[in-house]
Amino acid sequence: MRPGPTFKLVLLGDGRVGKTSMVLRYVNNIFSDKQTATIQASYLTKRVNVDGLTVTLAIWDTAGQERFHALGPIYYRDADAAVLVYDLMDKDSFARVKSWVKELRKMANKNIVLTIAGNKCDMDRHRTVDLQDSERYAESIGAHHFLTSAKSNTGIEEAFLDVAKRVLEVRKGESPEGMSSVAHRKSLIVVDDQPQAPPPSKCCS
Repeated sequence: MRPGPTFKLVLLGDGRVGKTSMVLRYVNNIFSDKQTATIQASYLTKRVNVDGLTVTLAIWDTAGQERFHALGPIYYRDADAAVLVYDLMDKDSFARVKSWVKELRKMANKNIVLTIAGNKCDMDRHRTVDLQDSERYAESIGAHHFLTSAKSNTGIEEAFLDVAKRVLEVRKGESPEGMSSVAHRKSLIVVDDQPQAPPPSKCCS
């Protein structure tokens, strides 16, 4: 495969919706019921094959706690894509997705690719968010909608691969210079210089 570009992808959503579990399942194929809350943000990379190109996804998993909300623009301002995650059993987390979208429209890259993930679909019998409502909303903002579960490893590979393909299509529509700059982009890794022990989280499927 030919070496391809690096795309910056950010995960956004309320705390405890399962963002970290999704990323760890996708990148390392691991899952833990005892996943702790993310402090500020964590960073992982994953290489995928898209149309014969080795595309690198630089994935930022952001903290969902309200006290870290102001840090959001640091991570999504120059992102190529955003995966907005909500918990199928939590209507408030879906409402929060809509708030994130409004914020992204104001402050993020105008061509940012949006994906909405209804997470914890292994617990579908406890769903409170209507599937048709979430799919209609995704369509209204030009996003793709996926049902995912890190616990059962459902929909996650498909969601991230779809993101990579769509971002590549967007970049192909831009100038060669644009593709070149993306291919050589350096990602800034932020380390919390005052580590603190996060409280144990609930199960994040």
